[in-house]
Amino acid sequence: MKSKTIITIFVGVVIGLVILGMISNTFVQIESGTVGVVKKLGAVQEEVLQEGLHFVNPFITDVVIMDVRVQKYEVDATASSKDLQPITARVAVNFYIDKEAASIIYRELGLGYLSTIIDPTIQESMKSATSRYTAEELITKRPEIKQVAFDYVRERLGKNHIIVTDFSIIDFAFSPDFTRAIEQKQIAEQEALAEKNRLERVKMQAQQEIERARAQAEAQRLLQQSIDDKVLTLRFLEKWNGELPIVMGSSDGAFLDVTQFARTRRK
Repeated sequence: MKSKTIITIFVGVVIGLVILGMISNTFVQIESGTVGVVKKLGAVQEEVLQEGLHFVNPFITDVVIMDVRVQKYEVDATASSKDLQPITARVAVNFYIDKEAASIIYRELGLGYLSTIIDPTIQESMKSATSRYTAEELITKRPEIKQVAFDYVRERLGKNHIIVTDFSIIDFAFSPDFTRAIEQKQIAEQEALAEKNRLERVKMQAQQEIERARAQAEAQRLLQQSIDDKVLTLRFLEKWNGELPIVMGSSDGAFLDVTQFARTRRK
């Protein structure tokens, strides 16, 4: 009798747990930032469960939780430039899936959409973008190249209901030989610029010396002219006997008032 009672209690507990499990499985909690894709008897339904508590039939329904928050994905992409230089670029993409189309994404791409669609699209975008530019242009036109790749990724993934919000090329890596060639070219350009600046300074200094010499020569000329005029006047006064005309002309067309000289001599 006692053993029967124990068995009855045990069976009751098991049945209770089963019923409790069934009841708990009839409700699905969809957390914030996620949606639930509904599968009935294995078939994906158009219905998408938004965040909150939902009642489902546990015998025929499964709910797959999908993240609809913005996610970041980084990957190394390999490509070639227009002049066939091999390139490796570290690329980062921010994206989220369209929660209204979560059932379509699950049905067509599954949960592994990072590897099935996002990664290949990034690789294709970099190959397409870098093939339009030479290796040197990839360095100087990086924002332009980023935009080309960004537009490519955004359009392609958008067709699959994956919205790309940002695209970044973190770094370009070239072959060691090309990197050395670029470094040597930059050094040569810097040296050429330094030499050009030095020559400009020398040219400017020479021009300044010329201008300074011209100014000095002009000052000497004016001083000499002033001295010559005074010497001529002095010589004239020394030889003047007071009987010359009051006004007389000079070689340069000017006139001298000799009466002033006479007054000066009498004093």
